[in-house]
Amino acid sequence: MKNRKRNITMVAVLLFVCAAVALNWSYNSRWGAADSDRVAIEDEEMMLANANYAEKVPANASEYFAEARLTRQVSRDEALELLQTAATAETASQETIDSAMNAISAMATSSMKEAQIENLLIAKEFDDCVVYIGNGTVTVAVPAPSEGLTEEAVARITDIICNETEYQAAQLSIIEVRA
Repeated sequence: MKNRKRNITMVAVLLFVCAAVALNWSYNSRWGAADSDRVAIEDEEMMLANANYAEKVPANASEYFAEARLTRQVSRDEALELLQTAATAETASQETIDSAMNAISAMATSSMKEAQIENLLIAKEFDDCVVYIGNGTVTVAVPAPSEGLTEEAVARITDIICNETEYQAAQLSIIEVRA
């Protein structure tokens, strides 16, 4: 009886390992092998970008907002390029194409909402701001005086976000950028 349980357990573990190997092989053959040269180049570029960013910390709030918008746009452009590549790949399944198109549409909607909210916040006496919508949250960076934002200012920001999006106040994060 003891040997029988042990043998059944060994067979089950062996089946799981074989299934894992088969899934791994299937996944890797679908996307192709990683190009080690390209990975190394990308790693070097990321390390260089991180070092350059640390040297270029914005000196004032207006530089911060310009840098944040640029970073947001570059990230979006890279993500859009990856999604378009996935959608137009010869080996892409209909599910992959549909998923990529849905992600592109969501990205465009978020981008339009962010611009709309930024314009409303600037119209409501904020000098500048940056809005990020994603992952179930809205993050707003606004310039703040040295004593911080007033409750009234926070309420205006929250009101605009809740009225313009389907997000609730609990999903909102406000970042005070001090000059």
